[in-house]
Amino acid sequence: MNEELWTKIRNELADVVGKDNFRNWIEPIEFGTLNEGEAVFYVPTNFIGDWVTRNFSDLIMMRLKAAGVPVSRMKFTLAPASRPQAPRVPAKAAAATRTAAVATTTEDELPGAPLDPRFTFDRFVVGKPNELAHAAARRVAEGNEVSFNPLFLYGGVGLGKTHLMHAIAHELQNREDGLRVVYLSAEQFMYRFVQALRDKQMMDFKQLFRSVDVLMVDDVQFIAGKDSTQEEFFHTFNALVDQNKQIVISADRAPNEIKDMEDRITSRLQCGLVVDLHPTDYELRLGILQQKVEQQRMQYPGLVIADGVLEFLAHRISNNVRVLEGALMRLFAFATLVGREITLDLTQECLADILRASDRKITIEEIQRKVSEHYNIRLSDLIGPRRLRALARPRQVAMYLSKQLTSRSLPEIGRRFGNRDHTTIMHGVRKIEELMMNDSQLADDIELLRRALEA
Repeated sequence: MNEELWTKIRNELADVVGKDNFRNWIEPIEFGTLNEGEAVFYVPTNFIGDWVTRNFSDLIMMRLKAAGVPVSRMKFTLAPASRPQAPRVPAKAAAATRTAAVATTTEDELPGAPLDPRFTFDRFVVGKPNELAHAAARRVAEGNEVSFNPLFLYGGVGLGKTHLMHAIAHELQNREDGLRVVYLSAEQFMYRFVQALRDKQMMDFKQLFRSVDVLMVDDVQFIAGKDSTQEEFFHTFNALVDQNKQIVISADRAPNEIKDMEDRITSRLQCGLVVDLHPTDYELRLGILQQKVEQQRMQYPGLVIADGVLEFLAHRISNNVRVLEGALMRLFAFATLVGREITLDLTQECLADILRASDRKITIEEIQRKVSEHYNIRLSDLIGPRRLRALARPRQVAMYLSKQLTSRSLPEIGRRFGNRDHTTIMHGVRKIEELMMNDSQLADDIELLRRALEA
């Protein structure tokens, strides 16, 4: 691949990612080398390289393959010292790499991360696992005062937390000019905080964050255990709530389950609406695939997908929507390059590695969460030391399912249940086995849980 082809591909990406994302993240990239299927690109900073890898690598890979480039993997790295330095990035773009881009309709520079143009409400597929989270996000995005503050969204990877947060920001921007909306990750919040300490600009930092109308912080579990950052986050949180400014937070688990988070912050995070995005079910995954196909038909009008392919993918790739969407994009690119219909055989051939990696692997944490939801008890009580009968039986059910549905050893399972001894786990498993023989209700409960976990 030569520089001219990369320039052409880069210009095509501008139409897909939007003007701001292109200027801040794609334009600074230079093509380096292509060797044995690995395309190496040079970036001006590691920050840009990391961001592009996480957010745009699949899209770039698809464009490269569509252009006939024999690439199977990509690497974004700093240019070698011997290589001439790339042209200086414009000041506005350079500022974006240091502080991330602006998510606001004003001209003031706010410390927000760039919004993905694809993450809007009309592209969010709603189903039972996420309908409450979607409804709450919609309510916040209306821009009116809501009865819950903050809105706290939590769930595993690839369930739609970030999509909903971007959608809220997009909607607020479109509804009201001049609204100061900031979306960023907890890692970026910490980075800005440390930078302000180093540069002795804490007053500027405080004023900047406490002057926004809507603050959205993604992956807040990242600041757990970082005392100084938690302290500043707590005061920022309080200042905004006191001004009736809206806060939206996301994490990979519920507030009370985030280890090393200060109690006062946990309490604050729980004072609004806490919503769990449950793992996707088959119907929701199929709906997501169908929407993606409709979107791609404009780009690939001659694309033919055989009956049963989408259903197969929705069934086999069940643990991560990002992986599911990435698999579909790979199929599109492959079928376009070789000029073939997307059949079930082609799907299994093209996605062999993804299908192997996506074979259902049930975790102990997933079992514990599902059991606590089924019996309407808190996860902390299920794992904790209390021996009430109302807790002991669900705990034993979770132990039994952990033994049956995972490959973990008894000592490993014991560690996940509050560091209990392996003999306690063995007793719990045997107890459930005995009860199931005579208790049809318990047997039904366990079968229902098993099906839900294996779905």
